[in-house]
Amino acid sequence: MLREDGAADGVVVLRQDTTTVSYAPVVGVPRLARVLEASGPAVLEVLSAELPGWRVGVSEQLGKQLVRAGARMVRHAATMHRDLRGDPPPPQWAEQAPQAPLRVVPCDRPASTVLPAWREAYPPGHPDWIDGSDQKLLTEMIQPLLSGRVLGPVLEASALVVDGDDEVVAGLVLNDFNGTAWIGDVFRRPGAAYAGLGGILLRRALALTAAQGWPEVGLAVTIDNTAQRRYEQLGFTTTQTSMTFALA
Repeated sequence: MLREDGAADGVVVLRQDTTTVSYAPVVGVPRLARVLEASGPAVLEVLSAELPGWRVGVSEQLGKQLVRAGARMVRHAATMHRDLRGDPPPPQWAEQAPQAPLRVVPCDRPASTVLPAWREAYPPGHPDWIDGSDQKLLTEMIQPLLSGRVLGPVLEASALVVDGDDEVVAGLVLNDFNGTAWIGDVFRRPGAAYAGLGGILLRRALALTAAQGWPEVGLAVTIDNTAQRRYEQLGFTTTQTSMTFALA
């Protein structure tokens, strides 16, 4: 699941030696566009002074330096990619569907209808749980993702799953992130009735995306999230790791 990784608007880049650090502001922080120079232990001091209240995603190498300097890490993530040309997924995956009364529908419903299932998918204790009000999650995360404001336009392979009462119980959002097909989020309600929905949506998205000519699909997942293993089983490989810190 993607959080601050890959945020688009207001991106600022810090270069420390050969390490590139990209970070995006929380709501209310004005846009900046600057390159800062720092080295060694001074990195955390410079970041905290220039960007108090921001979250910064860095390479694991630099992240370890920030940990030693006392920075507060909020996420350790892996970037993963699935090759669709060298290892094309079976075309029949595009026809996968859940058992009735569950059904797949287009990902074009209001964010408010997605929120209940999303909340249940990431409860307290989950690696991707976020503490915040429903309104905050809607306006700062779900609405920007579904509208394409964060990661780019929502692709056709995105989908939701609804139950017999037409309520959303699962979903996968696939975005055109700077020319890369990127899984912005995949979620489902817990419980035996919804087991396997994430896999169905993932396989379906991979097959549809491959059929449309995309060379690969990417995503970011929190390390220690059990979903990372499922992605590996579907052919995703880790291409990069990063750490995200909250600046005081």
